[in-house]
Amino acid sequence: MSNNTIPAEIERFDLSARIQHVIMFTTFLLLAFTGWGLKYAYQDPASAWIRFWGGAKSAGIIHRVAGITMLLDFIYHQFYLINQARKGGMRLSLVPMPKDVVDAYHNFMYFFGFRKEKPYFGKFNYMQKFDYWAVYWGMFIIGASGFFLAFPVTVSSLFPVSTLQWIWDVIFIMHSDEALLAIVFILIFHFYNEHLRSEVFPMNWMWLTGKMTTEELKRHHPAEYDYQFGEKKNK
Repeated sequence: MSNNTIPAEIERFDLSARIQHVIMFTTFLLLAFTGWGLKYAYQDPASAWIRFWGGAKSAGIIHRVAGITMLLDFIYHQFYLINQARKGGMRLSLVPMPKDVVDAYHNFMYFFGFRKEKPYFGKFNYMQKFDYWAVYWGMFIIGASGFFLAFPVTVSSLFPVSTLQWIWDVIFIMHSDEALLAIVFILIFHFYNEHLRSEVFPMNWMWLTGKMTTEELKRHHPAEYDYQFGEKKNK
């Protein structure tokens, strides 16, 4: 492949992946807004915020519907991955590898001026992998605890009678504090790395187009660029 055949941009995320992402962040925002209002429904200023959603009852319904929709989206994503593997279009690009530890070390050395070059990142760097797999952790903690809180009578039989005096407090804390952690993580880590960096500010349009220029690929993911367009592809 000669250099003049290298496309100006590549598709990084297909339409299905982009739709899944839109559903995920839409339901996440609904859950964050209604959940925080429900937690402090009778304390100002959250009491005014909960009235915006029509009161605690309607906010609770919206919260549960958004939670179920997010869970279905998450389940669909697993079938999406299986289908990608079946078609042979799936690589282990998002699986954490020992190289990610080395890349993280080299990246910090680059930030502190001890290295002149950035790490040789592949299709996804260690931060993006952490970003991706954090969803699995969050879905397990928040999803399971949210299901328990939504159907307390149904799931009470799962717990020993001796735990019923304190288990619900633990589940509520798990759900609430993990949700707070997720909100802070998304607002600081994800939003900065993907949207608020000076190169893409105020927004990285890849979440809509799914496309990245080959120049950006070469600059931020050189190992992936070489995999697709490097010397071994030219032979």
